[in-house]
Amino acid sequence: MPETWFLIRWPDGTTQNCYSPSLAVKNYLSSGQSYQLTDFLARCRTALTVASERVKAKYGYRCWRAMAQLVRIETTATSFSDAPDARVSVEAFAERVDGQRDDQN
Repeated sequence: MPETWFLIRWPDGTTQNCYSPSLAVKNYLSSGQSYQLTDFLARCRTALTVASERVKAKYGYRCWRAMAQLVRIETTATSFSDAPDARVSVEAFAERVDGQRDDQN
């Protein structure tokens, strides 16, 4: 199962490299797109839950790293919850299969 990393840019300009255990995240987020904060959070919740369920289907257990990533995203997002126009950008994706990393936009 290919791991996927996605680089995001928060409304204050800081970046965060985020983890997904599968490519499922690419069904919900697109490189180069900017999302309103609540939309971004909803997409991440769905994407990381689906990715975790894919791990469960294959290995018999959910992916704790995906759920921990979701907690980190939601925790950071609280800093911007008072800004009605807050947007989060997806900068790039990178995939890793068998320990090899393949950076992709």
